[in-house]
Amino acid sequence: MNVHELNDWMFFNNLIYKIYTIADEREMRGHFISQLKMVLDFDAADFHLAKDGGSVGVDNFVGFNSDGTDAEKYDELDYSRGILYCGKCIVYRETDIISDDIRINSEYYKKIYLKNHWHYAMQMIFARNKRFLGVLTLYRSIGKEDFTHDDIMILDMIKDHMAFRLYSEYEKRCGHTELDTRGFCEKYRLTNRETSVLEHILRGEENSEISEKLVISIHTLKKHILNIYRKAEVNNRLQLMNKVQETKFFSTPKGV
Repeated sequence: MNVHELNDWMFFNNLIYKIYTIADEREMRGHFISQLKMVLDFDAADFHLAKDGGSVGVDNFVGFNSDGTDAEKYDELDYSRGILYCGKCIVYRETDIISDDIRINSEYYKKIYLKNHWHYAMQMIFARNKRFLGVLTLYRSIGKEDFTHDDIMILDMIKDHMAFRLYSEYEKRCGHTELDTRGFCEKYRLTNRETSVLEHILRGEENSEISEKLVISIHTLKKHILNIYRKAEVNNRLQLMNKVQETKFFSTPKGV
């Protein structure tokens, strides 16, 4: 692995880690957009969540160089609504689903894109268990080139992690149990103390915070963490979070 590849790996590793560990969900989405600016060229961004309560639509805006109100106001005109609410996690360029000739003559394009001097867009749709959770749209101004397949690949590596975090936030808002680690701990034979440490790790807490809450020294805490890593066959917190997610020991809301 050369230096460039190592730097890329470290960047995405940190980006995914922050998706899970920034406690405030709105702050996390803002941080995510600001970090994407380091690897992708875009001039504005809208990040909306799905409306709660089962109603179709978006709200709870976070963005960059946009106030987000147009996307909410004209949601019913969006030519990508069929994909938006299909319940699948996907990344695509708008020019992949509708020709430019048709797109620029649509009411949605005229009321949102032209008003803001935008032309091209790429979307990340977040969904889990067939539930639409939110959408991030990145825009490029008139005169710029369209997004590339490499741009799609970058977002494609991250979409499932963001979807998982948004689903966890949805569970909390609906009053469902956020996390059930019993199955994971039984499979990897974690002790009661290691189970407690794992639960704090999965909440994104730092070592100093965990040791204070559990009333143990940092040295003792690190021993417990290393034991968890060894038993679960992982090397760091991100891999641990991924393994808990992949093995599906997170609880599933009733009725989903």
